[in-house]
Amino acid sequence: MKQGLSTKETFVVGLMLFALFFGGGNMIFPPSLGQAAGTNVWIAIAGFLITGVGLPLLGVIAIGLTGSDVQTLGSRIHPVFGIVFTIVLYLAIGPLFGIPRTGTVAYEIGVTPFLPEGMAKNGMSLFIYTLLFFGVTYWLSLNPSKLVDRIGKLLTPALLAILTLLAIKTFATPMGAAKAPQPAYQDSPFFKGFLEGYLTMDTLAALVFGIVVINAVRDKGITNSKSITKVCIQSGLIAAAGLALVYLSLAYMGATSVDAVGLQSNGGLILSKSANVLFGSLGNIVLTLAITFACLTTSVGLVSACGQYFSKILPKVSYSVIILILTIFSTVIANFGLTQLIAFSVPLLTAIYPLAIVLILLSLIDKIFNRAPEVYAVSLFLTGIISIADGLKAAKIQLGSLYELFDAFVPLFSLGIGWVVPAITGALIGYVIALIRRPNLKTKESH
Repeated sequence: MKQGLSTKETFVVGLMLFALFFGGGNMIFPPSLGQAAGTNVWIAIAGFLITGVGLPLLGVIAIGLTGSDVQTLGSRIHPVFGIVFTIVLYLAIGPLFGIPRTGTVAYEIGVTPFLPEGMAKNGMSLFIYTLLFFGVTYWLSLNPSKLVDRIGKLLTPALLAILTLLAIKTFATPMGAAKAPQPAYQDSPFFKGFLEGYLTMDTLAALVFGIVVINAVRDKGITNSKSITKVCIQSGLIAAAGLALVYLSLAYMGATSVDAVGLQSNGGLILSKSANVLFGSLGNIVLTLAITFACLTTSVGLVSACGQYFSKILPKVSYSVIILILTIFSTVIANFGLTQLIAFSVPLLTAIYPLAIVLILLSLIDKIFNRAPEVYAVSLFLTGIISIADGLKAAKIQLGSLYELFDAFVPLFSLGIGWVVPAITGALIGYVIALIRRPNLKTKESH
């Protein structure tokens, strides 16, 4: 029985994790942030890196340290919460948005530049592409035990090579100078960048991909919990370093792109036009390859992870049948188009992202409060009140004076992170409740 993985094997797992996180959507948001933030790009990207890199890393570490899946973590509050939150999370990063987005992003950025305008807007071309895309996803997802070899050794090196070309060219020959920041990034660029990191969905995905890493390590014959935790931390650091470098270069690309490509409505257009400027006629081919590999690896990881979870809670349905249903359903949803998917996802992500953040952070420090369920419950309850209000606000659902009340009495609510103080307050209140109910709680901690 193996006691641990070699450095090379750990690196391959880290590359797999990087590729699972780095989907097409991740390529869209940093250039858009960079162009909008302008001269404030580095402050804004610092906030983005917290939610787009730092928190996903903590999520993987949390899963590795506990050896638990997200449902087990959620059950520390209550078994019903564990099940409901996990299902909502898997649906959000899976068939409702995360998986379909991989297909639409790959099509709209990697394919439409090569199509005549009429054909690009034709729904049939999107349908044919997504049918092929998710067909390949289904085939690659059929055997989860081969995920490391197929992604870590095959697809990821190709993706990294292309991203490296883009990064080197971006810094070696900047397209222009950064401009003045747009209104959203003038006053609070850090917090705006922090919220933009939600759109990557990587903190949510970390709670899923952490188990993918654990299973990949176990498939290599490692069963010792300390060794598994060590690989999770090391591979998480490798993935985080890769993500941070790519995000920094893409944000810089966006910030310096205005003179060359003008102000664009989304990161996809910034990328495609910038690639053309940087690489000439080959630019869009380079970008197409990068987008296709990025979207495909994430799609495979999400389908595989969702398939394994739903086959566990639906034991009478085989894994292969579930992933077939997932890919067919995702094909249908993808054909609503990228704009509609993003519009639907923002309120949902705004509502559930803070819950995932608080759950991860509490699980990392739960030895301090002896894993008292009261701490989890009160903290997440107060977090949920604010995050759901934020989600409704993002959906432009009017609740009248409630928003004004929160603005007046909840710190940071106007910045979109009003859940922070209630989460901390809830944890403290929960701890006091736990001490009252179990006076020997503090004594137990010291042993």
